[in-house]
Amino acid sequence: MRIGLLGTGPWAGFVHAPALAAHPDVTFAGLWGRRPEAAAELAAVHGVPAHPTVEALLAEVDAVAIALPPDVQAEYAAQAARAGKHLLLDKPVAATVDAARAVEDAAAASGVASVVFFTTRFGPTQDAWITEQAATGGWFTAHCHWIGSIFTTDSPFAASPWRQQKGALWDVGPHALSVLLPVLGEVEQLTAAPGPADTAHLVLRHRGGASSTVTLTLTAPPAASANGAALELRGASGVTSLPERDTEATDAFARAIDALLAAARTGTPHACDIAFGRQVVEVLAAAEEQLLRGGK
Repeated sequence: MRIGLLGTGPWAGFVHAPALAAHPDVTFAGLWGRRPEAAAELAAVHGVPAHPTVEALLAEVDAVAIALPPDVQAEYAAQAARAGKHLLLDKPVAATVDAARAVEDAAAASGVASVVFFTTRFGPTQDAWITEQAATGGWFTAHCHWIGSIFTTDSPFAASPWRQQKGALWDVGPHALSVLLPVLGEVEQLTAAPGPADTAHLVLRHRGGASSTVTLTLTAPPAASANGAALELRGASGVTSLPERDTEATDAFARAIDALLAAARTGTPHACDIAFGRQVVEVLAAAEEQLLRGGK
């Protein structure tokens, strides 16, 4: 499969491009970026062409991997799907529910495969744990926190305009939901309350009857971000916690590439396809609406 990359930011440079270049079963067929100079630089690192337009890249590939802000990603993902290209998307898939549905509809109309790269879902140990807990069932409640210090350190992601605008809810919220939803079920009811800076607190009621609480922030003091991601389940079978990530992001992305190849070959949708990505966006959008009203 020939895969092209849309995006040239830090995540594209650290994860997407190296994983595409190293994968034995795909051809890294070039990239496109909104900043031509950045595209040329990243393309030179990996010895691939920097295409002048998205249309030029689409003409040379079978699939696209996208590392762009969610509002931009949705636009180009729908365009790629309409052109018959398989989709390897990043989370969140869009900045609004309507935009997410537009991508979903375009993928369905063209019959292309889609995979959304939720990092946690593609770590082998964590993926196995999620599958096991979903099969076990009987969960009563869950508590999760995703606490980061991106905005209080020199992180390369701190300057990201969409992260500054959307905050932790949209950046790390998808990670939490990517674990909670397959284990506890879809969200039927939620309450969202703001905390300090971009901190968001969520209380979720799931279709299976369980409830969960989620705390999200990117503005924690660095000393407070130790063990920044944790999720605990309590139920009839006892207490269990999400294992720590045991693989690099590039290795997890390689497994996402494998998943796209399998979905395209078999026609069987992956659990983290665009439909699941849209479901996550629905929860984020509902929580954001409450937070903009001060939690009311």
